[in-house]
Amino acid sequence: MKVGILGSGDVAKTLGGGFASHGNSVKLGSRTPDSEKLKVWRKEVQGETSTGTFADAASFGDAIVIAVLGSAIDEAINLAGPKNFTGKLVIDTTNALDFSKGMPPGLFTGLNDSLGERIQRKLPQARVVKCFNTVPNTRMCNPGDKSAEMLICGNDPEAKRQVIQILKQLGWAGAIDIGGIAEAKWLEAAVPLWVRVAVSTNNWNSMFKLLH
Repeated sequence: MKVGILGSGDVAKTLGGGFASHGNSVKLGSRTPDSEKLKVWRKEVQGETSTGTFADAASFGDAIVIAVLGSAIDEAINLAGPKNFTGKLVIDTTNALDFSKGMPPGLFTGLNDSLGERIQRKLPQARVVKCFNTVPNTRMCNPGDKSAEMLICGNDPEAKRQVIQILKQLGWAGAIDIGGIAEAKWLEAAVPLWVRVAVSTNNWNSMFKLLH
């Protein structure tokens, strides 16, 4: 599979490396695709990787991962070109964390909307699945627990089946599907709680797991 990733931060580089290491072709989209940091990343990662603009990455990918700051999703999608998302699986990893009042954060979307829903409204012809947003980037690939399941949601059943296969490739047992993309608000709402737990335990590598 060809994967286009919008973003060049820790989440983008972690997932990019994970996809590439399992035989997928990865193009990272960045405002600075020729930066030294990305050159170093490409040398360190095993597999087929390249960098380009947001539009380059979006047009390249059979699947597209949105891994930018939550406040930057509109700009990132506009730079990528909405037409480049049509009919594609779009994995949304973003969070609406609001640090305007300091730590711990709230949600700038409130509890009546979410970034997952905003992305689906902006890209009505895309197949958006919320995924990866509830765990730290250190756990996204090979989470360290072979029985761990990822929380996901989205409107398209086939897109969610694709994401479950991707998760298994990356070392997850599978996924817990909580419903349509409207449920993204609750996945995003779990993250301010996760921050509070991380602060309390002084452990930013932790994640929630459902025991059942």
